[in-house]
Amino acid sequence: MLTLALMQKMWPHSDQHIPGLAAGIVNAAPTVFPKYGLSTLLVIVHFMAQASEECGAGLEMVENDNFTAEQLVKLWPLHFTGTMAQRCAHNPRMICDIAYGGRMGNAPPPSDDGYNFRGRGLSQTTGREGYAAVALKTGLDLLNDPDLFSSPEHALECGVADFVICGCLPFAEKDDVIGVTRKLNGGLNGLASRKEWLAKWKAELPTLAVPTNPSPVSAPPKAVPEAIVVPVAPTSELMSLLGRIEAMLGRGTSPA
Repeated sequence: MLTLALMQKMWPHSDQHIPGLAAGIVNAAPTVFPKYGLSTLLVIVHFMAQASEECGAGLEMVENDNFTAEQLVKLWPLHFTGTMAQRCAHNPRMICDIAYGGRMGNAPPPSDDGYNFRGRGLSQTTGREGYAAVALKTGLDLLNDPDLFSSPEHALECGVADFVICGCLPFAEKDDVIGVTRKLNGGLNGLASRKEWLAKWKAELPTLAVPTNPSPVSAPPKAVPEAIVVPVAPTSELMSLLGRIEAMLGRGTSPA
């Protein structure tokens, strides 16, 4: 199971922006993992690998949208033209409201839904619909207090709940990192990094459920019965013995 030493090794800067994040995750793990059906080490390492990529090992618990004009045009070409991109550059609130407004359950601008429900937490849940789904599953008031996603006390539960809601469990159980990534991310963004994180977590939390092409177990060799040895007299002695028996039989006597 997760320990503070392990979290600090894997996410050495996780407390930089949110003090106590690593300890909060460790403290919640014994309750949260079984509560949401993460019952094997294989599934847990898949979750931790995805979380490591999504939140930058704890350094990006809230989406950073401080983009340049060039980045905006590249990321959201349908939302930001050259002129619009210049006006919105380095304005995260405006960028999120335009990029996320009117979709994922968010109201369109001038609503601040896009900014308020930007990516948060271990799984970077995004959009009012995503927040509402996790709120319903966890019982947390995430719509009115979105920062709960990133709090040390609730970060793990929110991330795990989102992982389950997105349908990742069956793929994690099969050790299918591509399937898990498609469900959580909606695509294959950062797949190479996710694979690297998965290898790192597997090395730290050995997963007995992972098949490794074990050598077939051979049946023990059958016991070979000892040969029954029938003593045979030498040929000359045998012939002499037979001759004596015949002579005795001819005289009507018994062999000595």
